[in-house]
Amino acid sequence: MKILESSPEMDDPIFNQAVLLITQEDASGAAGFIINKEHPRRLNDLIEFHHCKSWPLHFGGPVEDEKLFFIHRRPDLIEEGEPLGNDIYLGGNFKQAIRFINDNTLRENEIRLFVGYCGWDAGELEAEIKEGSWKNADRDINVFDKFPADER
Repeated sequence: MKILESSPEMDDPIFNQAVLLITQEDASGAAGFIINKEHPRRLNDLIEFHHCKSWPLHFGGPVEDEKLFFIHRRPDLIEEGEPLGNDIYLGGNFKQAIRFINDNTLRENEIRLFVGYCGWDAGELEAEIKEGSWKNADRDINVFDKFPADER
């Protein structure tokens, strides 16, 4: 797991001022989520979740933007999550996550729901880093914090 920030040289408007959480990086490519861009819709705005409480969604990226993904820090409540490091887990039992969101067991600083994700083929992300589009975050970033408006 690593955190990248787009540089001023980034010319893709989707990634302008983006902060990325890279959740997978191997010989086949890389994947992750934009963590600082809120989605205009909320969980209960989605037809299949109209019964849920109002909960923020985040724009995770342009890949599979019809699906929900999540990270959390409550493996004691949400089973089957994949540990990413720093007490952050990717996915898990989504029904449990929704139940604990709806009954107010989970707080916004413990789980983040994403619409879509970011993906790169083998070598693509490394090439973008070398060309200067991305840089390692040079500040301490909590992936569950709300970002100031000028960073969204």
